[in-house]
Amino acid sequence: MTRWKFTIEYNGGRFAGWQRQEEGIATIQGAIEQAIFKFSGQQITLHVAGRTDAGVHARGQVAHADLAPFKKPMDGFEVAKAINAHLRPRKITVVSAEVVDSEFHARFHAVNKLYRYRILCRPAPPALERGLVWHHKRPLNAEAMAEGAKFLLGHHDFTTFRDSQCQAKSPMKTLDRLDVKAFDYDGSGGREIIIEAEGRSFLHHQVRNMVGTLALVGEGKWQPAAIKTALEARDRKAGGPTAPADGLYLMRIDY
Repeated sequence: MTRWKFTIEYNGGRFAGWQRQEEGIATIQGAIEQAIFKFSGQQITLHVAGRTDAGVHARGQVAHADLAPFKKPMDGFEVAKAINAHLRPRKITVVSAEVVDSEFHARFHAVNKLYRYRILCRPAPPALERGLVWHHKRPLNAEAMAEGAKFLLGHHDFTTFRDSQCQAKSPMKTLDRLDVKAFDYDGSGGREIIIEAEGRSFLHHQVRNMVGTLALVGEGKWQPAAIKTALEARDRKAGGPTAPADGLYLMRIDY
């Protein structure tokens, strides 16, 4: 058996998340495993770096699987091409496939993850990127959001930003970076706010809950220091709403 590492890109809008579910429910994992079976005849299990929820996208998801030798020798380019041929027309692409050491594990060996969240601020809804951004009709103060984000940096108990269904053993996590920046979106007054979060691992819905809470600061409903108060409360009810899945992307995983 050979262990293969796959870097994967997908639009999660029409999928019930990464994790394979019962037959008839579309998932990222299920679609890729089916594609591998169609080209190789092998029923395998993909092990992923981080499961994403329904509607969440990825630019740099990573998974691994053990595959028996193919009928003819194939390099990484050919394996990725063969899988992608069976993924059409689904919005999933294996960007690269490579042979790795048999001890490699996509989840347990990850040392850093980068998530990006996109917010479109303008009255008019998006046409080209519907489902790819959080459409926020009112302006947001990105500078105030960036000030509030500073209180979340470091090692903390993130219970306030943890989903009630989170299966992590501990709410303690280390947030290495949380940047908030604003850019012109359309030349007509629309602004895009990009929030990037980096750390070794995250709690379920942690990024979306942080974004939803920072949006309260951006709207002027909270002062930036209220983020610190919410964090220290260690109570999900003390935080803001969960931001929609549409705007969240898993961008990169480092090993």
